[in-house]
Amino acid sequence: MHAILRFRDVMHNEPLPKAWRVVEDPLQVSDVVSIREMAATDAEAAARLSAELGYPVSIDAMRQRIENLLSLKDHALYVACMSTTVIGWVDVGITYHLQTEPYGEIGGFVVSNEYRSRGVGRGLVAQAEQWVAERGLTRVVVRSQIAREAAHRFYLREGYARTKTSAVFSKQLNV
Repeated sequence: MHAILRFRDVMHNEPLPKAWRVVEDPLQVSDVVSIREMAATDAEAAARLSAELGYPVSIDAMRQRIENLLSLKDHALYVACMSTTVIGWVDVGITYHLQTEPYGEIGGFVVSNEYRSRGVGRGLVAQAEQWVAERGLTRVVVRSQIAREAAHRFYLREGYARTKTSAVFSKQLNV
């Protein structure tokens, strides 16, 4: 069963039930967007959206990632669907470090180019935040590449504060 929220309810940060739908105002989109847990069968759509984000991946590799992440109790994956078409996803988990209390972290988040600025991203982020809150955590972190200025504006509108700018270093290991 799905609860129905109009776009204006999501805009005012009303609490979201576990299963819900965002109904856009008629001037934006007339179709219903639903959010549900991701499944391995969403691998093709998730891979397509990952490529839009700049991270191309094969369908088989994406399927394996989805299966691995779904097996973790401290991780959740959600998709936004227009009818049966996946148009966005969010990857959220609990991050543990010795120097800080555990917190929720959005590890990945994308909405298809053709559905951006219609409330879909807001719904996915709200679902991720709800998942984190249900685990008793009070902080959500999201990292965004410095060049993604539109994403930065989105997060600021959603109540996130820029808390740090970092350099990221990585090293390829020979294993």
